[in-house]
Amino acid sequence: MTIALYSENFLMSFAETMAHEGGYVNHPDDPGGMTFSGITRKAWAAYKGVPMSSITEQDMRSIPLADRQQFYHELYWCSVGADDLPGGLDFVVWDISVNSGPKRAVKMLQKAVNKLGRVRVRVDGIIGPKTLSAARYANVFDLIDEVGNTRLWFYLSLSTFKAFGGGWMKRLVKVTSFGTAMALGRAKAVIMSRQTYRGGA
Repeated sequence: MTIALYSENFLMSFAETMAHEGGYVNHPDDPGGMTFSGITRKAWAAYKGVPMSSITEQDMRSIPLADRQQFYHELYWCSVGADDLPGGLDFVVWDISVNSGPKRAVKMLQKAVNKLGRVRVRVDGIIGPKTLSAARYANVFDLIDEVGNTRLWFYLSLSTFKAFGGGWMKRLVKVTSFGTAMALGRAKAVIMSRQTYRGGA
């Protein structure tokens, strides 16, 4: 049996993003249709190499945690080069990858890098050495904020903003805040403070 080894930042990012993605949903206005933990029926069928028609609601509801982690790590974490991005920025870009797709996430990162004006890269959605180098060269806090601004304008351009905009905006604020905490090395403290608050201590 192969044991998957994940970085601490991936595991924190996974837990944080899954809190936004929630459980099983099948919203009539969501083009993704049947979805569990952010995984659409179509995406899960493609990942498993089976026809979408063969995936039932029960199949979606019962995807094991280990399988979800492997799915997200392979398709959404590694595809944006998150292990090679500065801490905090890795989480922000990963969350966009999950929410809007890896290519769009990388394009938002590239646009943000160019907006800061220190280094310019091609906006092609490909996470290559030039994009990674530019991301590491930039001030991580400025870049996290600018990626958030780029994400905001993307949300505002969507026809489904009226239906989902409120949730997207809350997510954007929380993601930017947690990404900043990660960049400061304070993510664990934030998680612990939440647990203390929820426990009523």
